[in-house]
Amino acid sequence: MIAGLWFIAAFVAGALGWFQTEGTEPPIVLGVAAGLPPLAVLAALRWSPRFNQWVGTRDHGLLINLQAWRIGGFVFVALWAQGLLPAGFALPAGIGDVAIATTAPFVAKYAPTGRIFTLWTALGILDLVTAVSLGIAHGLTDPAMAIVSRLPLSLIPTFGVPFLLVVHLLSLRTARTAKSDMLDVSCVTTV
Repeated sequence: MIAGLWFIAAFVAGALGWFQTEGTEPPIVLGVAAGLPPLAVLAALRWSPRFNQWVGTRDHGLLINLQAWRIGGFVFVALWAQGLLPAGFALPAGIGDVAIATTAPFVAKYAPTGRIFTLWTALGILDLVTAVSLGIAHGLTDPAMAIVSRLPLSLIPTFGVPFLLVVHLLSLRTARTAKSDMLDVSCVTTV
């Protein structure tokens, strides 16, 4: 429900033009929309036992598999191929998203906890942060980046990126519960 309201708010704000930039104008409102939700979740994970308890009951495998939605990152590569986005942004952002998306089901099934999961999650977070950083950097010098500040593409940095970053943060938390559950099961089966 929260994700649905968040999506609607990002859509309405995009339709009202709140995220639009002209030329090389800094995307301040877009940056706030992208950064505020993950920061709020980090704060809640740090200081709210009730939130942590709720997160601990979420389906860990589902959280990992939600990263498969990042397959939509291919749109950046397609827009680059049409000459609508700069390669320095579109290729790393698009290829990184597709890499994380295509590996999500395998991580969920074969490595839902442990080092591979942690590495994959770190790479997924790094890809999202890099994409946002490259988007801002290119947006300050390349007017073509203004396309990302308008619907439908504005939904990617104002909903998609922060949502999937939040999902990564939640899955890091649920991995602890999943790992302890696996340890409990292995103790029972070895007795």
